[in-house]
Amino acid sequence: MDPVAATTISPLALFLEADLVVKLVMLGLLAASIWSWAIIFERSRALRRINNEAAQFEDWFWKAENLDTLMAPATKANHPSARLFVAGMTEWRRSLGGGRFDKSGVRSRLAAIVQVSITRDIDALSDRLNILATIGAVAPFVGLFGTVWGIMRSFTAIAASQNTTLAVVAPGIAEALFATAIGLFAAIPAVIGYNRLLHGVGRLEGRLAAFAEEFQGLLSRQLDSLETK
Repeated sequence: MDPVAATTISPLALFLEADLVVKLVMLGLLAASIWSWAIIFERSRALRRINNEAAQFEDWFWKAENLDTLMAPATKANHPSARLFVAGMTEWRRSLGGGRFDKSGVRSRLAAIVQVSITRDIDALSDRLNILATIGAVAPFVGLFGTVWGIMRSFTAIAASQNTTLAVVAPGIAEALFATAIGLFAAIPAVIGYNRLLHGVGRLEGRLAAFAEEFQGLLSRQLDSLETK
């Protein structure tokens, strides 16, 4: 292969020779790709950390002789399981601390409190996933726009030069198609990352819901053993 020809079709050469509009499209797509990878890595690490801490906290929970002993470490912890526990125990103490209480009212408030805690944490984890979905959906079309613009520019140059040889046509078309390639480069990881992270968030939500049911069941049994005053 001719080394000069190989150089002229390198990615850097295609970018440098592209039209200003196509260059802006390419740079925007590269920025979107970097942004999506940053979200994927950050959210993946967060989910892995949260699941590990949840497993440890749940182990402590079932080994604890008294739930009150878990309040101090749970208050200092920074993960959804601990926040759920603290919210539930805080409501439990408030409900029973006033003397008279209604058992059904206590149960309904506990259920509402822990559900709000779960919803807040899941919403926080899902906050940037819509960005991945948007990049995955829009990036191919943005790349296609760059391709169409580049091909239009190539045809205009062909008409002006009145030369339709492959040597004249090929560079402009290659530059245009490179924009589509970058669009796919940005979109494919974003779509895969979105689906995997959405699955991970869904599994975490199910885990928190199961822990909440067990936690409420334990408090409900304690509530049945109490007498209203």
